[in-house]
Amino acid sequence: MQAFTNIRALIIDMDGVLWHGTQAIAGLADFFQALHELDIRYILATNNASLTPGQYVTKLANMGVTVDKQQILTSGTATALYLSGQMSPETTRVFVVGEDGATQPLLERGFTLTGLYEVNDPNNPDKIGADVVVCGKDETLTWAKLATATLNINAGAKFIGTNADTTLPTERGVTHGNGAILAALQVATGVAPTVIGKPEPIIYQQALALLGTSPEQTVALGDRLETDILGAVRTGIRSIMVLTGISSEEDLKTSAYQPDWVMPDIRAVTQALRNQTPPPHTTH
Repeated sequence: MQAFTNIRALIIDMDGVLWHGTQAIAGLADFFQALHELDIRYILATNNASLTPGQYVTKLANMGVTVDKQQILTSGTATALYLSGQMSPETTRVFVVGEDGATQPLLERGFTLTGLYEVNDPNNPDKIGADVVVCGKDETLTWAKLATATLNINAGAKFIGTNADTTLPTERGVTHGNGAILAALQVATGVAPTVIGKPEPIIYQQALALLGTSPEQTVALGDRLETDILGAVRTGIRSIMVLTGISSEEDLKTSAYQPDWVMPDIRAVTQALRNQTPPPHTTH
């Protein structure tokens, strides 16, 4: 593996890297302490669109870590930013399968959200559905939500997935992710979603812009080969894979792409950052 050097900024995944569900991974507070001491900038970039940036701030605070809301980039906020560049929020109606992390960024950008069973009716011009269906992780998922999404997509609504993670590491073990919901809707409609989250480069490119650092000085930190690491490869930045989440060393043997470094956990990452030669320095 290449020398661990010239790392001035990190784009950090959260689920499986910093915690499992509500359980912090060992070494969490020391990891962030090291980032501050070494003046390493960071963005917490997650495919999980169920929480808002503010809710992630609270979750980290409950684990003893203080971060700023502007340091958190979710696939929900990335989706809202993407859509606002594709269409006018003031005239666009969106139906969301998702939670606050998917709905709030859309509302903040001025989109109109539609409700259950609001669908275009060619025989009744007063019945107007959604122009876009956005699907993110949703622990309040119901038959009615899936039905409304299906009806709107079949009526011509654009189909957007905040992310396509098929699984999710939790404190109870690995369960289904948003990709499983997308798969159900794709089977029901025959329409494939446009996916915003990793491994598409959109979130990483947005994070680089927020960090103000060059790709050569920035490293992605994640636990999942097919999202975090592949996204880094597609963006042209280096990557660290930790073994506390989804992907394993066994998975690396058959992968067509590889992280630049593999480490057991964030404690090992902390140690490697402290041992950088030469150490990082400020380049504001």
